[in-house]
Amino acid sequence: MRILLVEDDAMIGRAVRLALGDEGHATDWVRDTPSASIALTEPIYDLVLLDLGLPSGDGLDILRSMRRRGEQTPVLIVTARDSVTQRITGLDAGADDYILKPFDLDELLARIRAVQRRQAQQPNPSWSCGDLVLTPSSKTASLAGQPLNLSAKEYALLEVLMQHQHQSMTKQQLQDALYDWDSDVDSNVVEVFLYRLRRKIGNERISNQRGLGYRLEPVQQPPVGEHLGH
Repeated sequence: MRILLVEDDAMIGRAVRLALGDEGHATDWVRDTPSASIALTEPIYDLVLLDLGLPSGDGLDILRSMRRRGEQTPVLIVTARDSVTQRITGLDAGADDYILKPFDLDELLARIRAVQRRQAQQPNPSWSCGDLVLTPSSKTASLAGQPLNLSAKEYALLEVLMQHQHQSMTKQQLQDALYDWDSDVDSNVVEVFLYRLRRKIGNERISNQRGLGYRLEPVQQPPVGEHLGH
């Protein structure tokens, strides 16, 4: 998942970015409202983590501007503004969730997973497509009841495809979801990970829609031994 972190506190920003990276998320970090506004001109983010008390502006203005433009990207407010009135104001402005500083990183990650489930219209802790099952809370996946041995990037790619399983994803969209601004990415890296993932779950489970992109298909059949990595 590609996340925009809008946070001016260096210590918090570094800790959150590291935790998100450990979870397999690509995170772009900006520290003020002008930089956030520029970053949000490109519709590449799956989630925005938004501090409210920012230099040169209020984070709520960023949120309101997003919603006025009709942008539906989920926004999780991360702030020290702790009054009930302030929380109501943030939620009414269009935030999807609200977490107070100081916070536990595990709670932040759990709230991010909850936003993911709502966005993917998957209310359950596990997501499924045919007999392929992914559990974000444990970062695990299984095929026909058998655990899959996936690398971090293979899992992240499967998560993106699972989250958007009712639509096709272009190569650029997949790359944007997997890598942040600072990553030096080869032009064929997405194809490499698609190839590796297909070997483990089956070629037929990831279709390539000509001119549209890649899509996860709900296949129900006994897996081949090679697909399970045996």
